[in-house]
Amino acid sequence: MKISEEKKKELEEIYQKYLHDEKILRMKDIPMHRGSNCYLHSFRVAKLAIKHALRHKNVLLEVVLLAAILHDYYLYDWRVDHSKLARHGKDHPYIAAEQAERDFDISLIVKKAIESHMWPLNITEFPSSKEARIVTVADKMIASQEALTSKKYKKEHEEEYYQQISTLF
Repeated sequence: MKISEEKKKELEEIYQKYLHDEKILRMKDIPMHRGSNCYLHSFRVAKLAIKHALRHKNVLLEVVLLAAILHDYYLYDWRVDHSKLARHGKDHPYIAAEQAERDFDISLIVKKAIESHMWPLNITEFPSSKEARIVTVADKMIASQEALTSKKYKKEHEEEYYQQISTLF
């Protein structure tokens, strides 16, 4: 899908708003896959999801962008809070959606995309919209990349990763 410069500017403004939001910045303190953090992971997912969304027709780009940014907005470290350990994989999408709904103005389609991003682990939460499927796939791709990259490499390239997410386009 080809988008106008105006649309690109609009999406970039949304992206920047969330990139610098004080609530979102707390995600930097939540560890993710092998030395990554929730903030970096989520914005990498957002960039990839938008790239994939632009290859499709009739995709709600704002939905893809918000769902990708907020898909892991659960704000706890399950490695420390052991009460969350056993069910984190299945529960965190609902917690993230609930907190995103509380802290930001999100639509039902964004909420459903967040709740379904862990499919097929949550087998009953099939990503029913095209936007949700795009976010789910982008999340799996970035998570796999992070899981296969050493902590040492990530630490050595941390500044580069932050530079990569500094803009959407």
